[in-house]
Amino acid sequence: MNLQEITESLRASSAKAWQPVSGIGLLGLAIAAVFIVWQQYFTEGQWVFLLDSANLAIHEAGHPIVNVFSNRLMVYGGTIFQLMFPVAFAIHFWRLRQSLSWAVSLLWLGENLLNVGRYMADARAHVLPLVGGGEHDWTEIFLRWGVLASDTRIGGFTRFIGFCLMLYALLWVWRRWRGNLETPRRASRF
Repeated sequence: MNLQEITESLRASSAKAWQPVSGIGLLGLAIAAVFIVWQQYFTEGQWVFLLDSANLAIHEAGHPIVNVFSNRLMVYGGTIFQLMFPVAFAIHFWRLRQSLSWAVSLLWLGENLLNVGRYMADARAHVLPLVGGGEHDWTEIFLRWGVLASDTRIGGFTRFIGFCLMLYALLWVWRRWRGNLETPRRASRF
């Protein structure tokens, strides 16, 4: 597929109407978001069991896959894969105009950013348990970039972006749901 075909495909998908969102869908997304925030900010383990277990598996798979292409870039592979998967799903569902699925993908990406930020903020402290007791990715990355002393600020900012993205997903779905409610009213005025 060349760039022109991709552009035409994106234009065609932009013209398609977004799928409506039901009240149940909105409620489910809101419950999921509240649960994630609760687990991330108000529990000792800060771990959403099934979701974070899958995220960790994706993260760990990223290291050897990137290592096939570059040993030096292997340290970035985990975070790249961890963020790439929800982004790929978000792009897919955006192109299909599937409102709730797109918002769930954004919620997943935001939750991953919460985890990445937490991992970044641990670059000096080394409190988080590491799979296999290996090297801490973000210690190595921040040392390379010369910003290790700013690990908590960078991690906190990354977590803030993740939280904002999750909030945006909720607000976006809420607006879609509100639009569904207003459409029949507008039609009945005429």
